[in-house]
Amino acid sequence: MSSKSNNFESNIEQLENIVESLESNDLDLDKALKQFEQGIKLVQSCQSILNKAEQKIQTLTKNNELEDFEQAEPDE
Repeated sequence: MSSKSNNFESNIEQLENIVESLESNDLDLDKALKQFEQGIKLVQSCQSILNKAEQKIQTLTKNNELEDFEQAEPDE
């Protein structure tokens, strides 16, 4: 997960740079649209990484709940 975490952090950093660039108003329309398109792709990538992380957390939490339930059952 380290590479995905680094990828996520890298994507966020790139997004911050794109936002700064777009806010500076120094880009012509064509370059601004390309930056915006790249930003959308980065957001989608980040969302995908976050969704996978959420699914993993839910799976781990669900497995842990089952273990807790099994431990709480009285021995016969």
